[in-house]
Amino acid sequence: MSENTMAPFLLPDGFRRPALAALLREGSIVTEAGRYAVGQRTLRGARRRTPYAARHAERIGEPVLLIPGFLAGDWTLRLMASELRARGFRTYRSSIAANVGCTLDTALTMEGRLEQLAERRGARVQIVGHSLGGMIARGLAARRPDLVAGIVTMGSPMRAPAAHHALLTRGASVLTRLAAAGVPKVMTAECIGGECAHLSFTESQEPLRSDVAMTNIYSRRDGIVAWPACIDPQGEAVEVRASHVGMAVDPRVIDAVTEALVRHRTAAAAGGLSVVETA
Repeated sequence: MSENTMAPFLLPDGFRRPALAALLREGSIVTEAGRYAVGQRTLRGARRRTPYAARHAERIGEPVLLIPGFLAGDWTLRLMASELRARGFRTYRSSIAANVGCTLDTALTMEGRLEQLAERRGARVQIVGHSLGGMIARGLAARRPDLVAGIVTMGSPMRAPAAHHALLTRGASVLTRLAAAGVPKVMTAECIGGECAHLSFTESQEPLRSDVAMTNIYSRRDGIVAWPACIDPQGEAVEVRASHVGMAVDPRVIDAVTEALVRHRTAAAAGGLSVVETA
């Protein structure tokens, strides 16, 4: 299967794929992971010096669902989830082992997960999505504002899903070949070049309800997706300095995610919007 199999509407005019050499920037994941490790070592030292009763952050009411990117699973966001919990957020996994299936099917599964969390916590849910996970979150926020209070996307090319490195296109091509050979639960040619792809893309462009907040975290050092495609006109753009893969572990990105989640909640409270009640 060639790269041309991807539907042209997934790469609108004005957007381009990253150059082949851009992938070299992803090597900074080593530094970003090291930065996380150093930060955790410092925090552990500070924690030991803090009285036990004062160690735990005050819990924040609404749940936060984390959705991983293409070819990834919950394990890729485990460190971020752990840090967010330490800061008082109630985080929940998507239960995605590997994000390789039909995007529409995954979105439907995540919708069911949102319904469970909203009912369990009595609150609309904030979603943090990395790459494809952010694109799924964007579609869910448009379709189910009664369940979604806000979303934070990280390196998610919502405006041009095909504005990614050729390596990802080849990965998608392998999956469609597997699907054609009868392997279940992997994306088919329809998912990247047919009606399925069109429905997913169209949903991700729908306007958001006024009480659904959105922050788009992007990096000009992203070696996997073209950063301009990650900025949604309806969201607040926040630039970080990180690789695409490194966004999941870099402490500076985790800080940006934390600030976005708090900002969404604060703005909703100031505007009298319902963030902690299901609609």
